[in-house]
Amino acid sequence: MTDLPAHASPKLPPRQLPSRQDGILDNASQESSGTGEHTPAIPDSLLSPAFTPPLTPGGTLDWDLSPTAILHQHQAADIETKSQHTKEPKLLEKLPEVECIVRARIPTTNGAEMFLHLYHNDLDGKEHLAIVFGNNIRSRSLDSVRPGETEMDRMIRGAYVGTLRPGRVSSRYDEEQGAASTPRQVEPPLVRIHSECYTGETAWSARCDCGEQLDEAARLMSFPVEDLASDAPAEVQSLSSHSTGGVIIYLRQEGRGIGLGEKLKAYNLQDLGSDTVEANLLLRHPADARSYGLATAMLEDLGCGADAIPEGIRLLTNNPDKVRAIEGPNREVLVKERVPMIPLAWRTGGEKGIKSSEIEGYLQTKISKMGHMIQ
Repeated sequence: MTDLPAHASPKLPPRQLPSRQDGILDNASQESSGTGEHTPAIPDSLLSPAFTPPLTPGGTLDWDLSPTAILHQHQAADIETKSQHTKEPKLLEKLPEVECIVRARIPTTNGAEMFLHLYHNDLDGKEHLAIVFGNNIRSRSLDSVRPGETEMDRMIRGAYVGTLRPGRVSSRYDEEQGAASTPRQVEPPLVRIHSECYTGETAWSARCDCGEQLDEAARLMSFPVEDLASDAPAEVQSLSSHSTGGVIIYLRQEGRGIGLGEKLKAYNLQDLGSDTVEANLLLRHPADARSYGLATAMLEDLGCGADAIPEGIRLLTNNPDKVRAIEGPNREVLVKERVPMIPLAWRTGGEKGIKSSEIEGYLQTKISKMGHMIQ
């Protein structure tokens, strides 16, 4: 063999390519061999398993199919197995430690007020949120006394009762309201566990109903029941008027836990023919990678646990797995009732809500493959 410089790669042996039925590849191979020239084969180590469909032992690829069709063809069995597998709720053995760092009053565009709570935890580095409507729900960790803090320190971080106003000097006593404590929660609180969705909440996406669900949860918690429109769920209309209020736990787990970048890749796969579950699996992610231990711990801190409300909470969800997951490993939170969230377009006969072919396919997949009870 002729000596080659150190930087040159040795010629690799040719690899036989599968022949097509029309014989085009066979003729090309013969012409190449007649001239003594061969195209080096690509080493297996350079092929990306994330984008290269694996060959079934003893099988061959159908070269008449598009790359997407080939990918679907050789992963269909794996997807079918995973999607039919009964998914158990992801329960942590022990709830994470959470602490409410700050709370602030937020006047909203519909005239209602809510209190935004920001949480730190020992599980991840994300700042998860609790959106609280009404004055009956308070954070234990926020209200606890911290060493060396002044009354002004407490008011600045939101650890006060009543209403802040210029000249107020006490966090524990509201001079105008004359109350040192907040009223006890009478009805089981309405709770929504919501995972961050930038596309649905900010980018006006019609691929999902996440933004609509967030808006609807806030609407149901913002106003007295008698002021709500008649299209509110019957379970909510049955509540008494003093049950206004509730909690939205806002978790930073975008794209059912796979992140925004991977979620956008999944959108492209959906445009290529996959549904929302298949797209996640093709990207080597679970159909649903979320967990809810942080939500359970935050609800406990907000006084919505079984120790404070033994009668339980009302959970706004269509996901039956979420009901058990929220209750925690030792039933730290009790779910008294699941309140369904019916898409607005379904409840109004298409007069309101999101209208797109994508949203209909998305909802049908959640029903058929993820077991959501949208009724």
